[in-house]
Amino acid sequence: MAAIDASSPVPKYVQLRGLLLDLIEESELGVDAPMPSERELCHSYGLSRMTVRQAVDQLVAEGRLYRVPGKGTFVARPKIDMPLRLSSSFTEEMKARGMVPGSVDLDQRTLPAAGHVAKGLGLAPGAPVHIIERLRTADGTPMALERCHIPAALAPDLLAVRSPGQSLYDLLEHRYGVVFDSGDQTVEAGIATPGDADLLHLPHGSPVLLLRRRSYQNSTCAELTESAYRADRYRLHTSLVRSR
Repeated sequence: MAAIDASSPVPKYVQLRGLLLDLIEESELGVDAPMPSERELCHSYGLSRMTVRQAVDQLVAEGRLYRVPGKGTFVARPKIDMPLRLSSSFTEEMKARGMVPGSVDLDQRTLPAAGHVAKGLGLAPGAPVHIIERLRTADGTPMALERCHIPAALAPDLLAVRSPGQSLYDLLEHRYGVVFDSGDQTVEAGIATPGDADLLHLPHGSPVLLLRRRSYQNSTCAELTESAYRADRYRLHTSLVRSR
């Protein structure tokens, strides 16, 4: 078992955090596997209770561990990589990870575009847009809330013909010939609103990733989606290539 280096300039709780990560990954502890208690860690590494708790608290905050009051600390589910690219759909992304995707329709309506929506879509203010709000799930766990805006001119009867839970991208492609070929996306840190937190099964005040994506067909913006993703279940991932 690796030991804490008392002479190292690295704080002891940071060293312990790394050792606990090694324990999780190298021992291949599965999801929900119990971790050693704080008392056991104090004895094993010769550390104070405060130092051990600081390391464990950090791993809980990072989403690597979770606590159950009165029972202990356990290994959390791994975070899902969120690729920074134009994805076919949430459904395909989840299936590619061996998870069962789900979608719950919360609301859908057609309204005049608000100022920021009209600007994002390149429409005149007040132009009609379809708005579809959905809760996206993976293996039955709430993962994200999406509010999708589609110009009504591209798919006039979209809300009338779309079935609950039906793939929006598939319907746009096969009924209306709308196929996204490019897009742009911004990601910001945010705090879940009380309503969003309840839907995502998060404590009030929990962090979320706020995404704003515009998808284009032939340089025309055909979709504006604003989403809140659980920060405890996602991490950003991108490939880097050095330009020459």
